[in-house]
Amino acid sequence: MSSVALHPVRIRIAEPADAEALTRLINAAFQVERFFIEGDRIDAEAVRKLMAAGQFLVGQDVAQDDDGMCACVYIEGRGDRAYLGLLSVDPSRQRSGLGSRLVAAAEEHAGASGIHYVDLRIVNLRQELPEFYRRLGYVVTGTSPFPLEVTTKQRCHFINMSKALISP
Repeated sequence: MSSVALHPVRIRIAEPADAEALTRLINAAFQVERFFIEGDRIDAEAVRKLMAAGQFLVGQDVAQDDDGMCACVYIEGRGDRAYLGLLSVDPSRQRSGLGSRLVAAAEEHAGASGIHYVDLRIVNLRQELPEFYRRLGYVVTGTSPFPLEVTTKQRCHFINMSKALISP
């Protein structure tokens, strides 16, 4: 648990007006990947495209006067499966349990939509991530190549993980 004092967080579905704030949050959270990739993780146009295909769940600090956005996760239904990605927690709030809370909210949201499985991909160079997702019930299902159009400083690939959702 983080030593940072935490305010209550409300989880809501992002709206189109949130695209710029989501972009800033995601890019701040993904600064940790600068050791193997250059530049920002995403731009506002890509966020808007994702919003058209799926939804972002947003953790909003209820004590903040501004947008108060401190975390987000993307979830997209694909038949009886969902893709989960872009789990992002403001660097000052990381290791506070907020990421786990957002994943659980995304799984609940997906399950309420009749989805039975949640899939995700993580970059193999992020060595802390497989264990984080294992603790949340995800299992490794294979690997896939990293996009060729993305220039990286190190060779990398995706680790694919999945979790079966328990039916109510």
